[in-house]
Amino acid sequence: MSFQEEILSDGRFSCITRDPRFWEMPEKERKIKIDKRFRAMFHDKKFKLQYTVDKRGRPVNYTSTENLRKFYALSESDSDLSENESKEHTKKKRKKKKTKPKGEAGS
Repeated sequence: MSFQEEILSDGRFSCITRDPRFWEMPEKERKIKIDKRFRAMFHDKKFKLQYTVDKRGRPVNYTSTENLRKFYALSESDSDLSENESKEHTKKKRKKKKTKPKGEAGS
């Protein structure tokens, strides 16, 4: 018998299994839902921080956008819009990179 099973079978702690305060939060409810007004925070440079060390001073390659995606989610009605807009946003970036400066076109 494992340690957790012993605790749950003990009469003193049996109420823990029925008490909703000790239940795990469902996967759907873990993330905070935000609407379309704040969807720019997932791709805007103002919200992106590049971390080089963690809180204990160890080197790490980490950005704050990973935390944003971990804790926040777009609301259901806005998630379809954001996926389409993110695709359009990447297409616009690609088009900007392909354009040549005006002075170099004639050489």
